[in-house]
Amino acid sequence: MNVPATDGKLLYDIIMENKYKSAVEIGTSTGHSSIWIAWALSKTGGKLITFEIDERRYKEALANFEKAGLSNFIDARLGDAHELVTRLNEPIDFVFSDADKDWYTNYFKALDPQLVVGGCFTAHNIEMSGARNFYNYISKLPNYKTMVDNRGAGMSISYKTEK
Repeated sequence: MNVPATDGKLLYDIIMENKYKSAVEIGTSTGHSSIWIAWALSKTGGKLITFEIDERRYKEALANFEKAGLSNFIDARLGDAHELVTRLNEPIDFVFSDADKDWYTNYFKALDPQLVVGGCFTAHNIEMSGARNFYNYISKLPNYKTMVDNRGAGMSISYKTEK
């Protein structure tokens, strides 16, 4: 259930290239993608907020963050992201969505107001049915420039061009 290294490197590169500092991840799992994101944020002076609903995976992720020496760059939250993302009200410049694919559009709609112009919303496993519906939605928005990277498991990358 972890992202392939190709996708982790892509997340890292996007954050580094854009010097992003405030990131949100939906679907921590055991923390593999979180580590890639936090590694980049440790260099840009940023922090990651990540959400996981499964307590076992959450605890495993916390241990993995500690082993990687990145705990100080990660605010890991246990709970249902359907509710928790709607409570975020600070500016965000990077999002990685990798939870329930049928909910991607809802996550996007909840976080779009907080995503700054120039920010990036990425979605994993974009070829899966729910994720494909999200891609069809976001790719038609006039204030986002969207592309797909298929080197790993397939990721949509959408940059916000205007409010």
